Amino acid sequence: MKNFKQVANDVIQIEQQAIVELKQYIDDGFELACQLMFQCTGRVIVIGMGKSGHIGGKIAATLASTGTPAFFVHPGEASHGDLGMITTDDVVLTISNSGETGEVLAIIPVIKRIGSKLIAMTGSSTSTLAKLADTHVCIAVSQEACPLGLAPTSSTTATLVMGDALAVALLNARGFTADDFALSHPGGSLGKRLLLRLADIMHDGDRIPVVTSDAKIKDALVEMSLKGLGMTAITRDNQLIGLFTDGDLRRILDEEVNIHQDPITSVMTLNPTVASADMLAAEALKIMEDKKINGLIIVDDKNTPIGAMNMHDLLKSGVL
Repeated sequence: MKNFKQVANDVIQIEQQAIVELKQYIDDGFELACQLMFQCTGRVIVIGMGKSGHIGGKIAATLASTGTPAFFVHPGEASHGDLGMITTDDVVLTISNSGETGEVLAIIPVIKRIGSKLIAMTGSSTSTLAKLADTHVCIAVSQEACPLGLAPTSSTTATLVMGDALAVALLNARGFTADDFALSHPGGSLGKRLLLRLADIMHDGDRIPVVTSDAKIKDALVEMSLKGLGMTAITRDNQLIGLFTDGDLRRILDEEVNIHQDPITSVMTLNPTVASADMLAAEALKIMEDKKINGLIIVDDKNTPIGAMNMHDLLKSGVL
């Protein structure tokens, strides 16, 4: 009897081969399936029973999140009212490895009567479902990873991969961008990285740490303590001319400075790194990491400070 590791390696090898074999099925049937879904003015309705249904649900979710409106309908529920969700403008993607699944075949006449275009994804081009469809996408595998040849394993993996191939081909055809993807994923960390801008998280108004160029070092320290961002902007005529940070304070401790008398301009950092309010928070994070700084002053097109933020703000926002 093989040990666990040997069996696992065999499964991976078999399923890997099944994926490689899919390349031969990227044919005219696949091309037509893509065209039907690309030209669809309604939604793509994915239907499958059992394990094919589970895979179908994932394919529908992938299509929906990559620019192709789609949802899954269980064939059993479809026979009891859910067919009302399907319209003539929709494209129906039916999944059945055998192409003979009774629950799926039972609703095909109604789909035909509605007038929806029908795509069959099966393991047999001569199956009933394949023959009834407007186009057929083959997902045949030479061997299931289950040693009994019973449990859907390689076949479900192949189905999932073919579904991804369809979704990504459509994504490319639509010119779908990272920003488009983020709009359908606003609650996740990816959405935050792609959508959140500094205007959404920056401290503005009276919360901006700022002193004028005639301020003393002690005034800057008071402002830094009051605003709690570890820095303060220095302005002249409302324009940014420098920055003083906690790091600058540590560097001047060994110098002979009089915090009560010396001007902040004598110890400030000239030409500090700044950002714009419409900059992505993720972009600001990269700048801060590259330059090894902990905060940024946000300025407008006149170089007037309109906001400030630090690493803690990125952490709270979920970008970091």
